[in-house]
Amino acid sequence: MLAEPVLLAEREFEGLHRALASLPPEQLLSEVKEANLRGRGGAGFPAGVKWELARRAEGDEKVIVVNGDEGDPGSYIDKYLMERTPALLLEGIALAGYAVGAERGFVFVRSEYPRSLPVLEAAIERARRDGHLGEDIDGSGFSFEVEVLEGAGSYVVGEETALLNSLQGLRGTVNARPPFPAERGWHGKPTVVNNVETLCNVPYIARHGAEAYSALSPGATPGTKLVCLNDRFRTPGVHEVRFGTPVETICNELGGGPVDGSQIKAVQIGGPLGGILPGWRLEVPFDFEQLAAEGCMVGHGSILAFDDRTDMRALARHLLAFGAHESCGKCFPCRIGLQRGLEMVERPGPVDRDRLEALLETLELGSLCAHGGGMPAPIRSLIRHFPEELGVS
Repeated sequence: MLAEPVLLAEREFEGLHRALASLPPEQLLSEVKEANLRGRGGAGFPAGVKWELARRAEGDEKVIVVNGDEGDPGSYIDKYLMERTPALLLEGIALAGYAVGAERGFVFVRSEYPRSLPVLEAAIERARRDGHLGEDIDGSGFSFEVEVLEGAGSYVVGEETALLNSLQGLRGTVNARPPFPAERGWHGKPTVVNNVETLCNVPYIARHGAEAYSALSPGATPGTKLVCLNDRFRTPGVHEVRFGTPVETICNELGGGPVDGSQIKAVQIGGPLGGILPGWRLEVPFDFEQLAAEGCMVGHGSILAFDDRTDMRALARHLLAFGAHESCGKCFPCRIGLQRGLEMVERPGPVDRDRLEALLETLELGSLCAHGGGMPAPIRSLIRHFPEELGVS
């Protein structure tokens, strides 16, 4: 799919040393903005815009926080990057710090990834020893340190304000925004929160420039994306793809098609908050706008296949049970609404469609964060594509 991998390549700190030698912080920030690097953690927010907000925010100390608390079932992209290419991540963090004016960063690692933390700590020590981190890197006057911290097992801590609360030793619940973390985050300091994969894209931009980055996926969102295929494919695992690649190509060529001679009934893309694409619509390009038009999203990049034996009402129950269990409980639309939705699909017999859709609208509009606000998407997909199985009319 790619002549040369971007995220799975083994290079160390070439982009950082080029930036320190020939790219002032403002120019690096401009390159990231021009490259239109979109966040890979779910929302797809432009990283350069977030960095610019933090750079312009008032405050003597600024901080970079890496969201490695990947909790989407079926995805281990961040785990793969943290354990296989930790130097690439550290380089991306340092470049973000250089562009924003920060001298320290934190990597917040999911507690269910016990190997990631020691791998990262060893990579930090190696980078310090080799002069890639620490004081006055390359004699440039830029200093940067990274610390690794472990999460406590909460799914909703993947949301940036909940993550920052947890990082500060508080309960991992969501805060209302504004203020945004880029203005007031970790201990009130301007804070950039990016996920692991987002930052792993930055070294390529620093090394080759925005134009080369855009050329990786002609006519689509710039750059590449890692996707994670589940065990219903013949060749599951992590693959790097161009944006704009048809979902069908990813599933049948990279994934090898479904196992056991079964048929793909549907795929869920981007985690449990992602919409569900039926098997007869897999020609859709894997890209932000095209998937959004189908009620789906790129999200974190997991692609879960459901074969023709899957009971879609059972899937709806599973998703709502997961959502209800993982709610932080801070806002009542999410805390109560997801439980009520679960009760509706658990109850035998037909489901009152109008009542269910009214509940989904309340979740979407009234929830404090994307957990409650995003859970309606897969349920709406099931209502749209599999109404008979859900028992709605």
